[in-house]
Amino acid sequence: MQVGQGLEHPEIVQESGELSTDGSNFDKVSTEISGNVEEFRRDFISRIWLTYREEFPQIKGSALTTDCGWGCTLRTGQMLLAQGLMLHFLGRAWVWPEALDMDSCDSESWTSSTVRKLTASLEASLTAERDPKVLPRPQRRPSSRAWDGSEMRNEIYHRKIISWFGDSPVAAFGLHQLIEYGKKSGKMAGDWYGPAVVAHILRKAVEEARDPELQGVTVYVAQDCTVYSSDVIDRQCSFLDSGKAGTKAVIILVPVRLGGERTNTDYLEFVKGILSLEYCVGIIGGKPKQSYYFAGFQDDSLIYMDPHYCQSFVDVSIKDFPLESFHCPSPKKMSFKKMDPSCTIGFYCRTVQDFEKASEEITKMLKSSSKEKYPLFTFVKGHSRDYDFASSPLHEENDLFSEDEKKRLKRFSTEEFVLL
Repeated sequence: MQVGQGLEHPEIVQESGELSTDGSNFDKVSTEISGNVEEFRRDFISRIWLTYREEFPQIKGSALTTDCGWGCTLRTGQMLLAQGLMLHFLGRAWVWPEALDMDSCDSESWTSSTVRKLTASLEASLTAERDPKVLPRPQRRPSSRAWDGSEMRNEIYHRKIISWFGDSPVAAFGLHQLIEYGKKSGKMAGDWYGPAVVAHILRKAVEEARDPELQGVTVYVAQDCTVYSSDVIDRQCSFLDSGKAGTKAVIILVPVRLGGERTNTDYLEFVKGILSLEYCVGIIGGKPKQSYYFAGFQDDSLIYMDPHYCQSFVDVSIKDFPLESFHCPSPKKMSFKKMDPSCTIGFYCRTVQDFEKASEEITKMLKSSSKEKYPLFTFVKGHSRDYDFASSPLHEENDLFSEDEKKRLKRFSTEEFVLL
C-alpha cells in the first residue's frame, strides 16, 4: 500500500536513519511521503492491530476471560494473518479513510522531522510482559465526509476481516478458536505458544473456516525449513468448497531460527531484505517471553506492532462496532540484537505465478545471504513425499493434526524454539 504497503505498524523513531516496511515500494512516492505526516499516519493507522483483551466470553475448558500475560504470540499470529487477508480482499493501495480522525497518543512521534527520517530509505522497497500495559481507548474525531461506493465496499470488508478475529467462540480466527486448535498439539489456554506452533494453528484455522469468502485463501507451513513447491501449488489449485475448480491465494509460513541461544547478527541484512519484499506480510517474533509482530526496519532496528496492551472486549457482532481499538496510533522499534532467534516469516501470493516469482526472488536472496552457512530455509521442486517425508492431507475429517504434525509441533514447543 503506497506508504507502507506492508507497513504493519512500525515504530516512529527519534534518531535519524532509514525506514523500510514489508511489502512496500516507495520509489514513486518517497518524495511525496517525505515530510508528509498525514500520508505516513494514514498508512500506519490503517493496519489491523490485535492486542490482549479482557472481559471476553469465557474460554472453553477454563475460567479465563482474558489472555493478558500469555496470549501475545497468538495475537501476533493473528496480525500476520490479518495483513494477508487485508492484501487479499482490499489490495495493496487501500487505506482506512478515517485513519486521520484518530488522535495519536504520542503526538511527538508524528512530527515532520521524524517522518522525514523514517521515509529516507523507502526507495528500497515497494510495496510478555507479565504485567501488560493498559491502553486508554483511542479517540476518534467525528467524521462528516461522505463515502463513495468503492469506499463503502472496502469498509464492509475492513469490518468483516476484523470480525473474523473477534474474541468470541464463533469468530473464525478469534482467540477461542485458535486455542481449540492448539489443544490438538497439547497446548491449553494460559500456556505459552511459540511462533512455529502458532503457524500450524493458523493453517488449521484457515482450513476449517466455513465463511464462503475465505474459500479462496489457503495457508502452507514449511516442513523443517523447506518449502515444497508442488505442495504449495497443489493447495492453490485445490477445489473450492463449492465444487468449482479455482486458484487460491496462499499465505506461506516459514518457522525458522536465527541462531542458537541468541540471534546471530549476521542475519540482519537477510531479515531486512525479507521485510522489503512485496510478498512479505511480516514476521511473528519478539524477544524472550514477549512476542511482537515485525513489519519493517530502520537501520539496525526492527519496527513492530506490540500486542502487550490490555484492552476491553469489543463485540464485533453488533452493527457498526467501534473500530478505534483495532488500529494502532503509534509505532515501536527494537534493536535486532534483542530479537529472539525463533520466529515465523510470512508471505502472501495471490496466484501460482506470484508464488513462482516469489520463490525465485527469495531463493536468490537466500543464496546471497547464506555465504558459507546453510540458508535459513529453502524452496525445492516437487512434493514432500518425493523426499521421503509424509505429506499431510489438505483436510482431515477426524483429527486436525496428523501424527507427524503432532510430533513436529511438540518438538517446536519444547526443544528448538524459545517460547515467546
